[in-house]
Amino acid sequence: MRYIEPEPTNQAASAEEERLRKENEDLKRQLHALQVPGHGSSHSGLPPKLWRPSAITIWSIVLGMVVLTVVAFFAGYIPLRTRNALIVSEAHDQEVALPRVQVIAVGRSAHDSALELPGNIQAITEAPILARADGYILRRMVDIGDRVRAGQPVAEIEAPEMDDQIRQSKASLQQAQGALQQALANYQQGKSDTEMARITADRWKTLVARGVVSRQDNDQYQAQYQSRASSLQSLEQAIAAQKGNVAAAEANVARLERMKSYLLVKAPFDGAITLRNVDVGALVTAGNTLLFRIAQTANLRTYVNVPQTHANSVRPGQTAVLTVSNLPGRRFPGKVARTATALDPTSRTLLIEIQVPNPEGVLFPGMYAQVDLGSARANPPLLVPSDALVVGSNGATVAVVRQDHTVHLQKIKVGRDYGDRMEVVSGLQEGDAIIPNPGDVAREGLRVDPAPVR
Repeated sequence: MRYIEPEPTNQAASAEEERLRKENEDLKRQLHALQVPGHGSSHSGLPPKLWRPSAITIWSIVLGMVVLTVVAFFAGYIPLRTRNALIVSEAHDQEVALPRVQVIAVGRSAHDSALELPGNIQAITEAPILARADGYILRRMVDIGDRVRAGQPVAEIEAPEMDDQIRQSKASLQQAQGALQQALANYQQGKSDTEMARITADRWKTLVARGVVSRQDNDQYQAQYQSRASSLQSLEQAIAAQKGNVAAAEANVARLERMKSYLLVKAPFDGAITLRNVDVGALVTAGNTLLFRIAQTANLRTYVNVPQTHANSVRPGQTAVLTVSNLPGRRFPGKVARTATALDPTSRTLLIEIQVPNPEGVLFPGMYAQVDLGSARANPPLLVPSDALVVGSNGATVAVVRQDHTVHLQKIKVGRDYGDRMEVVSGLQEGDAIIPNPGDVAREGLRVDPAPVR
């Protein structure tokens, strides 16, 4: 109830009445002094001259007093009475009137979903460069930060003993080739002997059929032919073995020559040297010593973990924008290259890879970036102010004003929280009127007078 303090008109009227009363008493005293003989005279010998007011004067004084009394009455009492009546009327209206509350209409969020997540920038291709041959570093051609092309020499290894191994392997190859030639000569000799034995056996076979020679002599020549044929097969196997030895010797020579080519270390692809682990004179071991690390930075990739609630809205080919703290105001466009198509059961997130062109080389592998994955949503969720949420024993509710101007505490399911606003997954419909900051008004069934917020 609003209290209106009455104006000080009543006090002014009372003061006016008091003044008029005092003036009236003063006049009465003066009249009484004039009517009493000898009173108020300063000369005892002279008869006092008494003032006797006329009837008109007396009536004028009386009439003035009446007029003043009436004016004071109308100036003080009647306005006071009117104001008191107005206060009582307003208090009564407030008691019977409905409480006035402000309401807002529930709307949907934007169709473009602003999803910003942290990500780690990595090189699109990164590989360590290891030593493939034992030896000492003779020369080092590159250092950290140098950009190299594919096949460009980056270091040279010195291994004198490898030349000795190559010469030894070539000598072994020559021996194997000599043994092969000898085996081929033996084969040709054996082939000739076998052919002669075959012809002789055929002749004796014909003579035996005619009965010219004995069967025993024929069997002897037939056995000789079979022996020669078996020896020829043995010579063929010896040739095959020698050919294998020659191939092994050639492979060993090729291996050593290839190992010698590894003494000149080359870059496997275009990129930048991000790590140098050796210097001139350092001893390196094949397959164990890390010489350099190279990274391809013309294109970078960023890995981002997308929460489950937004996993279905991210797809390959979708555009993304990267921002880094050390380059304020700059935005780097990219695209979603691929997704894991499965959520991590520990964090319930979807791992995605975003590829970002980096022609100027301003982005470095290992940077921390913020990735904006804005996407269009066919059915955006509803949005309500955060202070409209009432949390109680029944869960999260909002105060909805129905068409009959009654308050209903509607239970809702909250989605993403934006701070001052939050998404409502279920429980409300678009256009519902809710109280933004219900307070004590949030009582079920209470009739209110809704007023839209402007």
